[in-house]
Amino acid sequence: MPVYKIAGLNVGYEPKYDMLRKRSEKYICDEKADFNIGVTDNLMEQQLNLYSGVSEAELEYLWMGTAFNVKLLEYNGMFLHSSTVVVDGMAYSFSAPCGTGKSTHTALWLKLLGERAFILNDDKAAYRLIDGKYYAFGTPFSGKHDLNENTFAELGGICFIEQAEENSIERMSVDEAVKLLFSQTLRPSHPARTIMLCDFMDELIKNVPVYKLRCNMNVEAAEVAFNAMRKK
Repeated sequence: MPVYKIAGLNVGYEPKYDMLRKRSEKYICDEKADFNIGVTDNLMEQQLNLYSGVSEAELEYLWMGTAFNVKLLEYNGMFLHSSTVVVDGMAYSFSAPCGTGKSTHTALWLKLLGERAFILNDDKAAYRLIDGKYYAFGTPFSGKHDLNENTFAELGGICFIEQAEENSIERMSVDEAVKLLFSQTLRPSHPARTIMLCDFMDELIKNVPVYKLRCNMNVEAAEVAFNAMRKK
């Protein structure tokens, strides 16, 4: 079984379809797996019956990502539905419901900052707490555009986006941040994993600033966000 190093973890899984296989290629390693994940034929059959128009390759890709993110909770980690950009060695994640413009916003960071910036993951960055610091990792589970890098950076901030005519940014309260984080990550069905997630989010918010950005889709929005969020 192939082994892939994802978020600092050696993950064993056997892709059946080219979509998952090709997107995982840059993560392959020759180390022993920390754990194995998979998608059963029964689950695939059930999901194909539920979701019309979704191919078996797409379902395998989606559910393998879900299986990884369930295990991630056991390793001081979680994922956030977000587009994450790295600038000067620090990672900044932008989250919002689908269609709000998080990928459009991080593209503005690339336009503003040029070679100083790159997209770490455009859909599901993984976070982990390692040696007292929070890091964001690229993963092969990165949405329809498949924008990701097999690297990591210290997490400098998380920002939730709302569309607006004028650009403004502010720190969020703890209660509001928890609700939005919970809405944009995996909500486990198992109580023990839900406790792991809540504990991780509680400590994350204490150590990583969380913002709300009201913005348009002009490059000035990226400048406003960067000036507020960048690590001093």
